[in-house]
Amino acid sequence: MKRKLETSEMIFKVISYTLLSIFALACLYPFVYAVSASISGGNAVDYGKVVLFPKDIQFEAFGRMFHDNMFWNAYSNTLFLTFYGTVWALFVAILGAYALSKKRLLFRRFFNFFLVFTMLFSAGIVPQYLNYLDTKAVFNAVGIKDDKWLVVIAMGMAAMNIILLRNAFEGVPSEIEEAAIVDGATEFQVLGKVYIPMCKSTIATVALFFAISRWNGYFWARQMISNSNEHPLQVFIRLRLEEYMDPEAMAGWNEIFSSDSVIYALIVCSIVPILIIYPFIQKYFAKGVNAGGVKE
Repeated sequence: MKRKLETSEMIFKVISYTLLSIFALACLYPFVYAVSASISGGNAVDYGKVVLFPKDIQFEAFGRMFHDNMFWNAYSNTLFLTFYGTVWALFVAILGAYALSKKRLLFRRFFNFFLVFTMLFSAGIVPQYLNYLDTKAVFNAVGIKDDKWLVVIAMGMAAMNIILLRNAFEGVPSEIEEAAIVDGATEFQVLGKVYIPMCKSTIATVALFFAISRWNGYFWARQMISNSNEHPLQVFIRLRLEEYMDPEAMAGWNEIFSSDSVIYALIVCSIVPILIIYPFIQKYFAKGVNAGGVKE
């Protein structure tokens, strides 16, 4: 038999659901508007007639975007940065977290303190930029001319994600590791066959954090990648936005769709892959954050 809710509980639930609904709608509206603007006619977009639903539906903006070779080039660059950047960052994070989770590690307290210290204090953007320039010079000296690899390697460190994985690894019972070592397992075998399978939810969560960071990366990609053919999608969208905001460049625009519709079409296409992937790893998300964020 269900317990009847008291008046205070009912009021709390109504307020909570109302606020959550408003928050959800506020988060959903920009995406809905972007989709509507991307398939609306030029006059409807330029004169602000699109509020929620599309007006004068057409798909020419997507057609123009899909026929732009630079768009597909930027998309491939983003896929490259996301895949290799996530793999490299996850590799570094797992090895670092595994080492820091061991009490037998020399100077373990110092390394953990130093890791947290970098989250609270940093040298600033200018020293970081100069450091990346030095790294780029080293890459050029050894024959690596592709600046995308510079972004992959240089952005492969994230202190917060290492801490999440470290806490998750510390939650693995030591008896399981000891049993594996007695059976003759090496450190890498213990990591690969004990720790990684038992902490896969946290690893999946951290991988999602890395992938979203690489997919949405703009600032450092803009600063470190000088070749326009290597620009990722976010930089490409920004450059297109600057072009479409230039009155001289748009003087001869005579399309039935607005230049803003192309920008919104680009934004929609940049969001869709994340929307497709997220539902498949959503089940790991809350569990992974709890496992890595709460130390037992």
